[in-house]
Amino acid sequence: MAADIQTVGILGGGVMGSGIGQVLAQSGYKVIIRDLNQELLDRCRNTIVEGRFGLKRAVERGRISQEQMDRALANLSFTTRLEDLAQVDLLIEAVPENLDLKKQVFAEVDRIVQPGAIFASNTSGFPISELNKAVSEERRPRFIGMHWFSPVPVMKLVELVYAPETAEETIVALEGVCQRADKVSIRVKDAPGTYGFVANRIYFAAVREAQKVLQEGIASAEDIDKAMVYGFNWPVGPLSMGRGARAGWQ
Repeated sequence: MAADIQTVGILGGGVMGSGIGQVLAQSGYKVIIRDLNQELLDRCRNTIVEGRFGLKRAVERGRISQEQMDRALANLSFTTRLEDLAQVDLLIEAVPENLDLKKQVFAEVDRIVQPGAIFASNTSGFPISELNKAVSEERRPRFIGMHWFSPVPVMKLVELVYAPETAEETIVALEGVCQRADKVSIRVKDAPGTYGFVANRIYFAAVREAQKVLQEGIASAEDIDKAMVYGFNWPVGPLSMGRGARAGWQ
């Protein structure tokens, strides 16, 4: 199945969708990014090309060549039409983290996208066994969580979250996509009733303790962040990380 994935559709061109699209286009996939209007799509393309972790900066830093940038851009297309995703092999949902919205979007595209396509959600923690209720029973073996980390062009980890209905070949297919994209994937068993899968559950615990230290007046927010950056080599402190991830690290 992994070899069959050539075209990827992405629902949502925000911080996460633009990063996922950029990485997969650089990896040789044909990528179609869909968003609600042309203004959002223009913003998405600008992030991919001009953003802090975009293609131009990568060329300037010598991480990719101009030729590689041109090939990546040639692999990208943008649309406001759901119908343009009908023939994709893999559909990645990257809309805002709202359970009802995600289920609504999946229900819409389930009627449009070819039956053999894999559906993946970039949710940070919603149960996959809840999200997959939005699609037909026939689709559910090809429904999986694919949680990328921000900023996508830099961060290596992808959590592949499988529900009881998820087929082994679906997991293997997306492991292949991650490998081709030079990402490190881990398998995560869906755990309804908790939020955050593996990495975020551990991170949230660190944030709760950091907030407790701040509330008790033991150290300032700035010094708490410094403690983890310089004491444990975190790239950013626990109290700053959420703001950066939401804003795209601008």
